Amino acid sequence: MADANSSSGPQTGDSPRGFAFALTAYVLWGFLPFFMKAVAHIPSTEVVAHRIIWSVPLAGLVLVWLGRTDDIKVALRSPRMLAMAALTATLITINWGIYVWAIAADRALETALGYYINPLFSIFLGAVLLKERPAPAQMVAIGLAACAVAILAFDAGGLPWVSLSLCLSWGLYAFFRKTLPIGPNQGFFLEVLLLSVPAIGYVIWLESTGQGHFGDTGMADMLWLLSCGVVTAIPLMIYANGAKLLRLSTIGIMQYIAPTMIFVIAVFVFGEPFGTAKLVAFAFIWVALIIYSGSMLSTARAKRLAAAELKPAE
Repeated sequence: MADANSSSGPQTGDSPRGFAFALTAYVLWGFLPFFMKAVAHIPSTEVVAHRIIWSVPLAGLVLVWLGRTDDIKVALRSPRMLAMAALTATLITINWGIYVWAIAADRALETALGYYINPLFSIFLGAVLLKERPAPAQMVAIGLAACAVAILAFDAGGLPWVSLSLCLSWGLYAFFRKTLPIGPNQGFFLEVLLLSVPAIGYVIWLESTGQGHFGDTGMADMLWLLSCGVVTAIPLMIYANGAKLLRLSTIGIMQYIAPTMIFVIAVFVFGEPFGTAKLVAFAFIWVALIIYSGSMLSTARAKRLAAAELKPAE
């Protein structure tokens, strides 16, 4: 597993190794609802606490293996970096908490919708915060996604807050995470390290008051909670090391794998209701993503052609 900082420049082609890494990560994320269903009897806050706690040793071992522990020492001496990491850690905790609760509450379809909308929200975020100008096709895609949300809101008598909260928390996390001047593996370790302090305190409190599930309710619960670190840390770090070996356009298309798997699992395995309103809303989303993907691929192709034309002049 290569370290994210070892890349000498932007990725201009797709590596089969990078594709394998990214595909593995997205498939693991796609199957994650099964794990969350297995721990649905445990409060979501306790599950998130254990996701944090048991991610620390796994992420730490990866950094030792990669020889990047000095980066953490530097980060821990930088108040600015610690403050930035605390912000991203808070956002990812909110995202995890909503996701875990939603799967347990039989609202997996709403999680799929949230992650489908996310790339379109990122474009909107760039336009609002970075004053970037979206392409016309991207504006159409954003408009269709807004229509989908409106349809669901009208049908349910209120906003689909699970989808929107997941989209907002992950989109803002990704936006601010880019400003953290540290590699993805190091950044993840720093985030869970900071979060581990309140997480450990919370778990100790749960166990001391007889409300915890780690050891007090049987070996099965203990093993499920210990596994939280594996299902949290491993896909994230596999993804981080695969993304840098792929073009942005390739990652942009592959990111639909996980929500598509979640959608299929929610409807055909979990048996969540999928009425006409949801069908129409998801149809709007899928059309929006087709338009968005087509625009992204066309832009990427134009850039490659332009780069190829400039090569002989260099």
